Amino acid sequence: MTFVESVTTCFSKYADFNGRAARSEFWWWVLFNFVASLVLKLVSVKLSLLFSLATLLPYIAVAARRLHDTDRSGWLQLLGLIPIVGWILLLIWYVQEGKSPNRYGD
Repeated sequence: MTFVESVTTCFSKYADFNGRAARSEFWWWVLFNFVASLVLKLVSVKLSLLFSLATLLPYIAVAARRLHDTDRSGWLQLLGLIPIVGWILLLIWYVQEGKSPNRYGD
C-alpha cells in the first residue's frame, strides 16, 4: 500500500474498528501523523494539537485493525497505558507479519 492509499484508507475508515490493516497501512499512517504534526507545530502549537485530536480516532482505529491482522484484540492497545513495557510490547506486535487466515477475516 502506498502512502496516499494508506492515508486515504485511514480517513475513509475514520472510526471502523473491524477488519484488518496491513503493516504498510499502519506505518504510513504513523509517518503521516508524525510529519503533519511536526509541520503544524512549526506554524502553531494549537493547530498541531487540533490536528492530533482530529486524527486520534482514526489512529486508534487503524491500530486496532493492525492488531487484528496479527490475530489479537484491538483492546490490547490499552497496554500502551503501561509505560515502557506496554509500549515495547505494542511495538513488537505492530511490526509483526499478519497471520492469515485468522478470526478477523482474510
